[in-house]
Amino acid sequence: MSLPDVESLRLLVFVGQDGSLTTAATRAGMTQPAASKRISSLERRFGLRLLERSPTGSTVTAAGRLVCEWAERVLEDLQLMLEGVEALRRERTAQLSLAASLTVAEHLLPTWIGDLRRNSPELHVGLQVLNSTRVCELALHGEIDLGFIESPRRLRGLRSQVVARDRLVLVVAPGHPWSRRRHPIDAAKLAGTPLISRETGSGTRDTVEQALLATGLTPADPLLELGSTAAVRSSVATGAGPALLSELVVAQDLAAGTLREVPTTGIELHRTLRAVWRADTTPSGTTADLLAIATRTNPARARP
Repeated sequence: MSLPDVESLRLLVFVGQDGSLTTAATRAGMTQPAASKRISSLERRFGLRLLERSPTGSTVTAAGRLVCEWAERVLEDLQLMLEGVEALRRERTAQLSLAASLTVAEHLLPTWIGDLRRNSPELHVGLQVLNSTRVCELALHGEIDLGFIESPRRLRGLRSQVVARDRLVLVVAPGHPWSRRRHPIDAAKLAGTPLISRETGSGTRDTVEQALLATGLTPADPLLELGSTAAVRSSVATGAGPALLSELVVAQDLAAGTLREVPTTGIELHRTLRAVWRADTTPSGTTADLLAIATRTNPARARP
């Protein structure tokens, strides 16, 4: 059996959705006779009656309904393939390949890239949003031009430059008992409390663990371990428990009152956000331009 053409399958799906060959023909941008001819061709190809025709109109047969469902899946898979090909094409033609942790990608990079593209409007930027560990892996293997991370760990094989400073804040839902505390949460209580946390490899989680270890304390296992900052914020807001999150991330929530900040004491929760690249390379061209934009208010020297 030879394969049917895509437009005929799409027309069949429209008929199944609309229950009318005439309406489906209009959606497909063809005349009713042309649509009827296409459906007849499909019926001959499949050896099945797909429509019951009558003077008052056409209805889909039981077999036709099944074929419509299968055709819809085929068209969805085809669309996914086309989108995937387009993504590969964009990645292949990207003039500047970046990867960034979520905090940098959401709150800082859009402004930096906007400034960069004002001087280079034809520039195409490819951006992957990953946790800090994965960003470093891509940078180390030369798969990106520049990465942006939150992790405090020492970076073997990479050089880095500070691009921003950030602070982690302890947040809870307005109804949480900690929201009414008169005294800060100390490091010991923080270490002994299961927190809602990002996954292993997240820069935010690394910062929290390193800060507690620096006080001689081992953090408790997470209350919940979630794969995105948005999921952590939502869980905190519903009252599931406390979390330590970037001040950049929760600023609007704190202003709106949907989250409450709980003061902490005895633990250092400030951190630097850094650009990273392979130690055996030097940023140049648009990569250097972006790095200059990112660091123009923070002229910290690059360090290994």
